[in-house]
Amino acid sequence: MALKDTLKLKIDEHRPRITRLVKEFGKVIIDQVNIDQCIGGARDIRSLVTDISYLDPQEGIRFRGKTIPETFAALPKAKGSDYPTVESFWYFLLTGDVPTQAQTDEVIAEWKVRQAVPQYVFDAIKALPLDSHPMVMLSVAMLAMQKDSKFAAFYNSGKFNKMTAWESVYEDASDIVARIPIIAAFIYNLKYRGNKQIALDPTLDMGANFAHMIGQSEEYKDVARMYFILHSDHESGNVSAHTTHLVHSALSDPYYSYSAGLNGLAGPLHGLANQEVLAWTMNFQAKYCKDVEPTKELIKAALWDTLNAGQVIPGYGHAVLRKTDPRYMAQREFCLATPGLKDDALFKVVSMIFEVAPGVLTEHGKTKNPWPNVDAQSGVIQYFYGLREYDFYTVLFGVGRALGCMANITWDRGLGYAIERPKSVTTAMLEKWAAEGGRKLA
Repeated sequence: MALKDTLKLKIDEHRPRITRLVKEFGKVIIDQVNIDQCIGGARDIRSLVTDISYLDPQEGIRFRGKTIPETFAALPKAKGSDYPTVESFWYFLLTGDVPTQAQTDEVIAEWKVRQAVPQYVFDAIKALPLDSHPMVMLSVAMLAMQKDSKFAAFYNSGKFNKMTAWESVYEDASDIVARIPIIAAFIYNLKYRGNKQIALDPTLDMGANFAHMIGQSEEYKDVARMYFILHSDHESGNVSAHTTHLVHSALSDPYYSYSAGLNGLAGPLHGLANQEVLAWTMNFQAKYCKDVEPTKELIKAALWDTLNAGQVIPGYGHAVLRKTDPRYMAQREFCLATPGLKDDALFKVVSMIFEVAPGVLTEHGKTKNPWPNVDAQSGVIQYFYGLREYDFYTVLFGVGRALGCMANITWDRGLGYAIERPKSVTTAMLEKWAAEGGRKLA
C-alpha cells in the first residue's frame, strides 16, 4: 500500500478519537489547560506576553492601553489631516508614550534614510513570474533583504551579547517598517500598472507616500494611514504575530521572522479573509441588490437564504471578540464621513448587512459572535478608491502588521524571552487522562 493511502487510513482511524475527546471530555483539566484547548489550537491559554496591544473580548483592541478612538485622538496628526502619521504610531507602539510633533518629525526623517530599498530586492521580485501571488513577492523581498541584517551580523561577529541584542533587532525592525510600503507599492505597480513605477516623495509621511507611489488620490492618503494603523497589531496570539515571535525566539533575524509571519498572514483564515469577504459581498450584491436599493427586509431574506443553503456570512465572527470589532467601526465611520463613499452602492449593501446580520445570526443560533470583524468593511473602501485587485489586499495588511510584529520582537529581545517550546502530548495520553477524570498532578 502506498504511503499516502496508508496515511489516509491512519487519519480516518484517528479522527473519531479526537471527536470523542472534544465532545465528551473537552472540559477535563490537564495541568493548567483542558483537553478542548489542547486540541482546539491553544485557544484562550494565557501563555504569551506582550505590552504592545491587548484584545479584550468585549472592548476590542487597545494599543498600549488606548482604544482606537483614544489612539487616533492622542497622536500627532499628519499635516492637513485628521489622522495621525504611521511614524507617530510606531513611536507609540515601541515606547508606550505619545510622541510630540518634534519626536514624530524625527522618526519621519529617520525613515527617509531607511526607505532606500536595495536594487537587488527589486530584481528578486522581478525575477518571479508576473502571475505570482503578490504575497509571495512580498515574502521573497523580505528574505532578499536578510543578507544585510544587522542582527545576523551582530550574532555572527563573535561579540554577541544578550543584553544588547535588542539594539540590532531595532535596526532591522526599523528598516523593515520603513521599507515595506515602498516594496508593496513596487509590487502593485509591477503587477497591476504595467510596471509604471513612481518615485517616493521625500516630503511625505509613510502613508501619504504609499498613496503617492501607487498613483492614488489625495483622499487615499488618509485611507493608508488609517488602514496601516488599524491592522498593525491584535495582541500576540494571531497567526502572523505569533509566527513572527516564534521564529524570532530561535534568534532568527527579523527578516526571516517576518517572512514567516507574512506566510501565515496569507492564509484564508487570517489575512486573506478580507479579499474573500469582498468577493462574497459583491456576489451577494449582484444576486440580491443589482438594480434595487437594499432594504432591511430584502437583506434579511437574502441572509436567511444564504444560511439555509449551508453557507456562512463572511466577515462576521471572531476568535476572541464578542462584540463589533472597533476596527470595523473606525472604517465605517470613515465611510460615513466621506462624500461619495457613504452613497456608494456597495457600501450601502455592506452597511445594511451590518444593521441586519447580527440579529439574523443570533436567531440562527449557530454563531458564537454575530458581530462583524475588520474584514467585513475594509475591502469596500479599497474597492471604492480603485484598488480592485483583491489579491493585493493581504499585502496591505502585511504592511500594517509589520508595525506590531517588529515592535513585539524588539521587546522580545530587550527582555530576553526564551525560545518558545510548548510540550506536546499524545492522543493516547489525552484518552487516559479523560478516562481518569484529569491528569494526576505531582
